[in-house]
Amino acid sequence: MTTLYRTLLATALGLALALPATGRAQSFDADLLKVQQEWAHINYEVAEKARSDAFESLEARAAALTNSHPDDARALTWQGIVLSSWAGARGGLGALKLVDRARELYERSIEIDAASLGGSALGSLGVLYHKVPGWPLSFGSDGKAEDFLKRALAVNPEGIDANYFYGEFLVDEGRAAEAIPYIEKALVAPARAQRPLADAGRRQEAQSLLQRARQAMAKS
Repeated sequence: MTTLYRTLLATALGLALALPATGRAQSFDADLLKVQQEWAHINYEVAEKARSDAFESLEARAAALTNSHPDDARALTWQGIVLSSWAGARGGLGALKLVDRARELYERSIEIDAASLGGSALGSLGVLYHKVPGWPLSFGSDGKAEDFLKRALAVNPEGIDANYFYGEFLVDEGRAAEAIPYIEKALVAPARAQRPLADAGRRQEAQSLLQRARQAMAKS
C-alpha cells in the first residue's frame, strides 16, 4: 500500500466518522430550536386556558431531547423551562411536582455548564426560587432567587431575559428604583435572530413591568 493511498484512506475514514457526528449536532440544534419556538408560540399566542395541555405536550418532546442528550446543558435547561411554564399554567398543588423536577434539571444543567445559553438555567432557577411558595409547601427562597438571578446577569449582562427577570424580582420585592435600569436594559437588549416571537413577547412584558415600577415609584 503506497503512502499516498494510506493518506487518502485515512482521510476518507476520518470524513466518514465526522459526518454522522456533524449530522447529529445539526439535528439536535434544529430540534432544540423547534422546542424554543413552540414554547414562545404557546406562551405568547395560545389562549391561557389551553396552555397547560399545550405545555404538557411540548414537555414530552423536550424530555425526548433530554433522554437522547442527557449530558447536554441546553436540553436540560429547556426541559426545565417547559416544565416550569407548564407548572405556571397548571397551578395548584399539582404544579409543585413539576417545579421540583424543573429545579433538578436546572441544577444538572448548571453542574455541566452554568454559562450555557447565556446562563439561562441560572436565571430560570432564580425565577423558580422567587415564584414558588416557601417551606413547608415548597423550596421558595428570595435570598437564593437573588443569588441565581445575579449569577445569570454576570454570565449575560446584556441579555433580555437576565435583565427582565432580575428587574421583575426587584419590583416584586418593593425595590422599584433599583429595578428600572434592568428593565430598560431588557428593552434594548440585542435581538435573537431565530427567536423573534420570544423577543417580542418579552419586550411587551418588560414594558408592562416598567409601567409597574414607575407607578410604584410614584406612590413611594
